Amino acid sequence: MKKVRAFTWHTIILTLTCLAMLFFYGQVMGYAHFFSTIMKTAHDLLLNTVFFIMAICVLAGSLGGFMTEFGILALLNRLLAPLIRVLWGLPGAASIGALSTFISDNPAIITLARDENFIKYFKPYQRPALTNFGTSFGMGLIVVAFMMSLGFFRESMLGLLGALCGSIVSTRLMLWHTARTMGTAWDNSGHQELDESDLLNYRLIRDGNRMSRLLESLLDGGKNGLEIGIQIIPGVLIICTMVLMMTFDAGAAGYNGSAYQGIPILSTLGSLLAIPLDLLFGFSASDAIAFPITALGAVGAALALVPHFLGLGAIGGNEIAVFTAIGMCWSGFLSTHIAMMDVMGYRQLTTKAISFQTVGGLCAGVLAHYLFALCS
Repeated sequence: MKKVRAFTWHTIILTLTCLAMLFFYGQVMGYAHFFSTIMKTAHDLLLNTVFFIMAICVLAGSLGGFMTEFGILALLNRLLAPLIRVLWGLPGAASIGALSTFISDNPAIITLARDENFIKYFKPYQRPALTNFGTSFGMGLIVVAFMMSLGFFRESMLGLLGALCGSIVSTRLMLWHTARTMGTAWDNSGHQELDESDLLNYRLIRDGNRMSRLLESLLDGGKNGLEIGIQIIPGVLIICTMVLMMTFDAGAAGYNGSAYQGIPILSTLGSLLAIPLDLLFGFSASDAIAFPITALGAVGAALALVPHFLGLGAIGGNEIAVFTAIGMCWSGFLSTHIAMMDVMGYRQLTTKAISFQTVGGLCAGVLAHYLFALCS
């Protein structure tokens, strides 16, 4: 937190913009219907979407806790470490960060990055890239599990592959930039290239017998998943309500204050970009542009759009693959990148990190589309 003036000319412009939007929506929809639609859309999202996502978060968190406690995650670390070195250009220890964020969320990488026993394996120029690397895996298990729960197993796997490739693009671009500006040598603190055996060969476990460890790992993991599920509620209800009211119109019934009505601003924008959207992502409906726009700020809110799109027949298997890739690779990075880079001490590189993450997400979506087309 920092102290600033009570209000500036930015405040005045923002106030006038909000009043103009209120007037615009009120004139088109009717003020009573406008506020009724806001409340009913948020209420329906909470009951029919948020609790569904929260249940998936709890189950995914429970699975993650089980895998960590009984060494499955450690086995995956060992298997993935060589790939991390070759494909991402990071030390094998980074595999721990990938798996940690995959079963939780982007900020999990911060905890590791501030741990001296972890960060010592990274050269100075590699450390800022951990933000891009970790973000590309953030909420991955939840995104993939959500798409699978809707009946799209193959599509979610193709999207996961696209997200991994987008992660490589984002991380490699960041490493290319930091290598140019910071150099590739170790710093002057006496670090030498270190053996990663401690991180890859040893793990901490709970006290007690196997049954008590099993129950504790499942329940503690589920509790962590519940915390993630609770944290996404504001994003879903606020951002998703706004996006939906900029995506769909009144329908045949006309404006009557029911949920999911609005003014199709994003759909109009999507129709203007129909050719590039079809070429890059294969979107069959302009409404689908709402998902990547929402995923920039909150992937949980973006997931909440999917059931409604499916119900309207606006999307199919191709869009699910693209949504999975973009949703996982971006992971709402606009809402976390600034804080993450600031905490890690690389505030000056925030703009570059955001730019490269944007490119990585777009590449992920494009690859997922063409993989789907190839496999169809």
